[in-house]
Amino acid sequence: MASEYVKSKTRVHLTSGQSVRIAREMLKWSQNELAKHSGLAQTTISGIEADRIQMGVDRAKKLARALKLHPAVLLFPDWDVEKESVA
Repeated sequence: MASEYVKSKTRVHLTSGQSVRIAREMLKWSQNELAKHSGLAQTTISGIEADRIQMGVDRAKKLARALKLHPAVLLFPDWDVEKESVA
C-alpha cells in the first residue's frame, strides 16, 4: 500500500519578533543570554520580540548567528515558497 504525501498547512502566522522569541525559548535562553551571544542590547531584543523595533537585515544576521539559524527564518517567518515565484 503506497502512502500519499500530504502537505502540512500553516496553522499560525508569526511575526519576525515572534520567530525570534520562539527560537530563543527553544534554546532556553533569556533575553540577556541572547544579548550576550548576539552583541545586541537586551532592550533591543525586547523591542524586536514585541514588534516595537524593526529587526532589519543587520540585526537579523546577528540574531541568526547567535541562534544558529538562517536570517531568512527570522525575517520571513510566513514565507510561502509555493505562492511566491521568482521571475
